[in-house]
Amino acid sequence: MKKKLAIIHTTPVTIEPLKELAVKTIGDCEIINLVDDSILPQLSKNGGNIQEIAQRWESYAKIAEQQGADCILNACSSIGELVSITQPKVSTPIVRIDDAMAEFAIHSAEKIGVAATLETTLKPTLELLKQKASEKGKAVEIEPILVASAYQKLMAHDKEGHDLDLAIALRELAKKVDIVVLAQASMARVVSNFTEEEQSLFVTSPELGMDAVKRTLQK
Repeated sequence: MKKKLAIIHTTPVTIEPLKELAVKTIGDCEIINLVDDSILPQLSKNGGNIQEIAQRWESYAKIAEQQGADCILNACSSIGELVSITQPKVSTPIVRIDDAMAEFAIHSAEKIGVAATLETTLKPTLELLKQKASEKGKAVEIEPILVASAYQKLMAHDKEGHDLDLAIALRELAKKVDIVVLAQASMARVVSNFTEEEQSLFVTSPELGMDAVKRTLQK
């Protein structure tokens, strides 16, 4: 019997890439996509207060559960903290897309760069890395950058400008650290155009997150 994966998105941009990745990683599975693209603009206006959308996100998780999902994937790093808040209220396991990435980065490096184009994503990613480092009792140095111009260009439908600004910033950051964590799943596409040697310096959430989904579905 096919496994059923529900993915909760905050942007339609992640729908197709995560669907393709799920098929590649898990194999033949049924995917339910739940999308609310009003969340990120709301967080941008309220200073990243996720409590404002906590109840709404919980309702999506409950819808996924009602539809028979075997696993729920939270595809947005900006609201990753909602997973631990929501999990006690649903029986379906929820995977935070950036959790495995943070584990990998803390395990692999002493000096970690963190890149984001959204302030609302940068802060929770930094908090997650600090939490993982604390759990492991490991001292790490974290260097964050916010490439706001890239996000502004993306919102203005200037995809090439977004990619160029982001690529320049990422390459500069990579020179200063052991590894660079990409705070947003959607940023992985830009790194995929780098050389193999360059790509080895970056860690992205989609692949590691989907591996965690696969392990959850196999339990």
